[in-house]
Amino acid sequence: MTRRWALLLAAGTMLAMTGHAQAQGFFGPDSRDIMGGGPSFFGGGGAGPIRRTTVMFPTNYAPGTIVINTGERRLYLVLGSGQALRYGIGVGRDGFRWSGTHRITAKKEWPSWTPPSQMLRRRPDLPRHMAGGIENPLGARAMYLGSTLYRIHGSNEPETIGQAVSSGCFRMTNEDVTDLYSRVFVGTTVIVKN
Repeated sequence: MTRRWALLLAAGTMLAMTGHAQAQGFFGPDSRDIMGGGPSFFGGGGAGPIRRTTVMFPTNYAPGTIVINTGERRLYLVLGSGQALRYGIGVGRDGFRWSGTHRITAKKEWPSWTPPSQMLRRRPDLPRHMAGGIENPLGARAMYLGSTLYRIHGSNEPETIGQAVSSGCFRMTNEDVTDLYSRVFVGTTVIVKN
């Protein structure tokens, strides 16, 4: 109970610091259309429906490579010796899935978010910019993929992990994205398969 109150107090403090008034009205019933936004950052104890685990993963990819299988809705971090760390992810909904090979070009903790113009055309009600924090749809960490608009990022809606609801980004629970963030570097190869 003490931990829950501490988390609630921290959440309230973060809201005050990140401009609660700016975020009001942003998260509505269709907030899942955005990159994972929603007010339930600590909902469900932060645990998603898919647990991170080490699995057998025979591959020729070098250790440290990230392999995303959108069909499985899983992200694999190749460990070597035929193993990988497997994470559950949320993927792009129909019409927003893609494949290819990129590298992580930037990593950010508590990233700010500026919706791309394509998203603003679909959702003109979105804010033009949001500071990082618990209301931000990018969550606790973000890893930017090449020159694309896409990221591997956290989510404050852990219940969406394992679903196809994003606009092309790959979302993880904040706990999982923080774990992955600590294991990879700028320059890490990311292979996305449909």
